[in-house]
Amino acid sequence: MSDATAITTEGTHPAADHDDHHAHYGVPGYDPLAWKMGMWLFLFTELLLFGALFIAFAAYLYQYTWEFARASSQLSIPVGTFNTLVLLTSSMTMAVAIGAMQRGKKELAIKLLDFTVACAALFCVIKAFEWGGKFEHGIYPGSAHLGAMEYGQQIYFGLYFTMTGLHAVHVIIGAGLILWCRAKIKNGSVSQDRVTFMDNIGLYWHLVDLVWIFLFPLFYLLG
Repeated sequence: MSDATAITTEGTHPAADHDDHHAHYGVPGYDPLAWKMGMWLFLFTELLLFGALFIAFAAYLYQYTWEFARASSQLSIPVGTFNTLVLLTSSMTMAVAIGAMQRGKKELAIKLLDFTVACAALFCVIKAFEWGGKFEHGIYPGSAHLGAMEYGQQIYFGLYFTMTGLHAVHVIIGAGLILWCRAKIKNGSVSQDRVTFMDNIGLYWHLVDLVWIFLFPLFYLLG
């Protein structure tokens, strides 16, 4: 009776379960739940950052509605729409890449990640040309032309460069993380049984796309 109790107690020991959990994934210290929780906490801080900027935009929009509309009319809706489609496509290919990796289709996952990075690069190139067009027309922070505009339009373009610029930085970081994930797939650190790292990169990329879905109508469709 005592031996049976000892065996039962040993089998349900938390430390033993913890070791079995790590052994199941084959990597000491690999805890998918902890990694996922940490990623969600990080994404929450990102939402706080962009959320504060969205609240500031809404407050100024209420105060300078017509000035914001006139400034928005100077942006190209077709360009913004195309960039939106590019990011939505990249979000889809990222999700499909994760699914392919979970099914053990390593080469397909790598090709989909390459396509996702290509979409990120295309988005940044288009955004660079868009910013360049504004600079050519003298619309940039600190310019005399922008300073001669209505105060509400100055605020609009200040928020435009700040928020789209910050978003572009996140796109570049996301592309770098996807390339890192690609390298990990190549060397076997990310595999069919260990996709948590890839899942977390996917969550980050979906957040980047989600932020743009809010930025697009706020800046491009007001006019």
